[in-house]
Amino acid sequence: MLHKLKPYLTAPVSAAPLAVFRVIFGGMMLASILRFMGKGWVTELYVQPKVYFPYYGFEWVQPLGETGMYALFSVMAVAALGIMVGLFYRLSALLFFLSFTYVELIDKTNYLNHYYFVSVVALLLVLVPAHQHFSLDVLREPKSWVSHVPRWAVLIFKLQLGLVYFYAGIAKLNPDWLLEAMPLRYWLPAHTHLPLIGPLLDEVWVAFVFCWFGAFYDLTIPFFLSWCRSRGLAYLTVVVFHVLTAVLFQIGMFPYIMMVSTLIFFSESFHERLLAWFRSVAKVRVPAVPAFARIEAQPLLLNLLAVYFVLQVLVPWRFLLYPGQLFWTEQGYRFSWRVMLMEKAGTAFFYVRDPETGYEVEINNRDYLTITQEKQMAMQPDMLLQYAHMLQQDFASRGIPGAQVRAEVYVSMNGRGSRLFIDPNVNLAAEKESFLPKPWILPLDEAALPQEAVGQK
Repeated sequence: MLHKLKPYLTAPVSAAPLAVFRVIFGGMMLASILRFMGKGWVTELYVQPKVYFPYYGFEWVQPLGETGMYALFSVMAVAALGIMVGLFYRLSALLFFLSFTYVELIDKTNYLNHYYFVSVVALLLVLVPAHQHFSLDVLREPKSWVSHVPRWAVLIFKLQLGLVYFYAGIAKLNPDWLLEAMPLRYWLPAHTHLPLIGPLLDEVWVAFVFCWFGAFYDLTIPFFLSWCRSRGLAYLTVVVFHVLTAVLFQIGMFPYIMMVSTLIFFSESFHERLLAWFRSVAKVRVPAVPAFARIEAQPLLLNLLAVYFVLQVLVPWRFLLYPGQLFWTEQGYRFSWRVMLMEKAGTAFFYVRDPETGYEVEINNRDYLTITQEKQMAMQPDMLLQYAHMLQQDFASRGIPGAQVRAEVYVSMNGRGSRLFIDPNVNLAAEKESFLPKPWILPLDEAALPQEAVGQK
């Protein structure tokens, strides 16, 4: 298949869309990092906590101390600037990908879909010649300038964005979202103070409209953006949709990142005009004779990209390998573009027992965890398991080896009443983490009557 597609994938297309995407992405990342550092979140999330929840297989990823973390974020900011202006681009893109991804692997408490999106886009940027057009690297080495790049260099970003939207739409095709308007019917009334639309947000039918339109939007917007006749209206919809999400839900930079990233769907002439305007302002000249990037077969790179996108297509479906309701068990939940789909809150009571004396003590979670860590841990099975092992290790250091750890965890989700989440009789300290199903998660009782829940996820 790749052999047949090779002429299409390697055909020359304008380098302008890739250059614009590079500038926009680098600029957004630089602003985000400076904002993150300015608000003190580096200290709050990666210095002050006593413990961290690394991802399975990445336990070796640990915070670097206050000086080290600020140095890492500084490197990240400089790398983002390098991407934006196209200076030492390959090194900048690689450093940004490694530093950003390292930070995100430190603690799954801070997992957000748009952080994952930034990591995968940064990885793709490492592979493309985005610095050979409208960049400081070109000013340093004018002979490196090209007017065109292989089509795949632009196509991979359209495909990645399309997958994000499409799978976000697939995730909304569930009974809670479509038939109960959950959790929007609980979230929207909190914004009735807004001008113009505020009074409407208290109406249940508005929540249903938002839910159904949101599903339709996510499932179709990549296709409408790809069609030239509908692109203008589609992009207006993108702006309205993400402005609304930014106003109604405090989800950081994600709406703005998506608004500017989807510009890559616009025509080559649009991006060329945009760059021409920047050149006129900066009074930068371009070579008179068009040059082309080397358009070679690059079989290894194309095959690696094929494997990458196959994984991007398959990973969101891995939840089918696990029993139970996905939103309840969260097995296979992360890295699947499920955004703002549930309201879930939990309360966890942990007990540590000395196996020799039989003495059992209740743990004050705040002695170990931050407020955010406790909130996330109380409703995510893998974090519950990690915390149990942390407690066993801590008590072992106090002279109680082999301490047994059990937990009574109560979780409410999408208006359902709070109920036991895991088997309270299981010694979690004896359970091993793996990708296998966790049999100690109790099934969700769908027959329970809904009641108002608290917290958002």
